[in-house]
Amino acid sequence: MAGNKGILEPNAKRELDKLKLEVANETLGRDMNTEISAKNYEAALDKKKWEAAEDLGLKDKIEDEGWENMTTGEVGKIGGKVGGRIGGQMVKELVAMAESQMAPVADEAVDKSAISAGSEGG
Repeated sequence: MAGNKGILEPNAKRELDKLKLEVANETLGRDMNTEISAKNYEAALDKKKWEAAEDLGLKDKIEDEGWENMTTGEVGKIGGKVGGRIGGQMVKELVAMAESQMAPVADEAVDKSAISAGSEGG
């Protein structure tokens, strides 16, 4: 099972893709003043990568030498500038979702604990 990298829950990929688009719209879409969809996601991301490369002074080098000849550090700077916001926001959203789903379970456990403690004292 350790080598299996496939998604176990069939609906998980669809839900993660949906979350990715929501977050992309909150970050890239707002920055670009456009709605991000499954059809234009890759193009919007590519456009943002080029903008980040230009901001970092790497655009000419990429055009001259190609992406494949960029150092890991250079590509990481571009990815961090573009993907860091998206990835960070996705993590925040996932944590908030998990907390909201766990809260009722935690409340129920506290209620059961209080009932159990009350019956022991009597």
